[in-house]
Amino acid sequence: MVQFSSIFTGFTKSIAIRNGKKSKHDDGRETADALAKEAKKNEMMLTSSGSVAGASHNLAVVFSKGGKKGINQDRFVVWEDFGCQDDMIFCGVFDGHGPWGHLVAKRVRKLMPVALLRNWQKRVAHTVDGSDGISIDRSCFQFDIWKQSYFETCSIIDQELEQYADSFYSGTTALTLIRQGDLLVVANVGDSRAVLATTDDDGRLVSVQLTVDLKPNLPRESERIMQSRGRVLSCEDEPGVYRVWMPTVEGPGLAISRAFGDYYIKDFGLISEPELTSRKITHRDQFAILATDGVWDVMSNEEAVEIVSSTEEREDAAKRLVESAICAWKRKRRGVPMDDISAICLFFRNIPLSKQQAKSV
Repeated sequence: MVQFSSIFTGFTKSIAIRNGKKSKHDDGRETADALAKEAKKNEMMLTSSGSVAGASHNLAVVFSKGGKKGINQDRFVVWEDFGCQDDMIFCGVFDGHGPWGHLVAKRVRKLMPVALLRNWQKRVAHTVDGSDGISIDRSCFQFDIWKQSYFETCSIIDQELEQYADSFYSGTTALTLIRQGDLLVVANVGDSRAVLATTDDDGRLVSVQLTVDLKPNLPRESERIMQSRGRVLSCEDEPGVYRVWMPTVEGPGLAISRAFGDYYIKDFGLISEPELTSRKITHRDQFAILATDGVWDVMSNEEAVEIVSSTEEREDAAKRLVESAICAWKRKRRGVPMDDISAICLFFRNIPLSKQQAKSV
């Protein structure tokens, strides 16, 4: 149990950046925007293939490769020392779809971390002001703050995207991760996937899937879609691929049940509400993988973990994972245009991993 005032030790650092600059009309947007600009200036924010490390001893490496369907619609971001918090990092991958999916993914990549930070700061400040020294359970309190901040953020983003015509028949998934000290929070909208690599009692590296691929044929998803008059069908030329369809009008079907954008079908069960999970990081946990479905369509969780863990230089891990997925795609899905493939590998410690055997759990 801890005091409210001792939870967010770096919070005052973010306030200092806006000291003397806040207008009476500032709702936190100016502060969050200033922090984002500061992160870019200090090379703590990554939006292209590469790596970034910060005071928290995280190491994040990113790599992306366009497929054979046209422009690469995957986008990603890593923000180390998120909001000037030494113990925090934000990671996100966004898989665009539709004719203008790359624009929607780019827009959500820009909006998500800033809006989330703004909402988080607002809720922290409100909670601390009203705490009166009450002791609380740290991890439960932190997760509740992030959960409410994520719900508000995703709602705001979806409302903002509606003003853009290119978001009507196009959209994007959003898989994001926050590490705050020993707390890991994952928020998922769509079918990208997060996988954790941890060690079992025998010291072997194992994979733990942190998210659910949100497809239309999942029982809870299909129930919501059908209650909204949407249809869930698999076409003869795509056996096993279920899509959300409008009730009667023939139009494009969507192979995910949650996404930003895609307003043509939002009234028929598609939502942008994130599914959140949390986990307390222990000494056994080694790294997390966030990747678009271009990886998981051709590779198992344990295969991905083995590839990352066996990479000699951790800075090459994301590139090796993506290149392995490309090879698997050519081998397993001949004749099918390769999807865009992107991955973030987040290592929790600055001590290199020894090569370990991966297996699934």
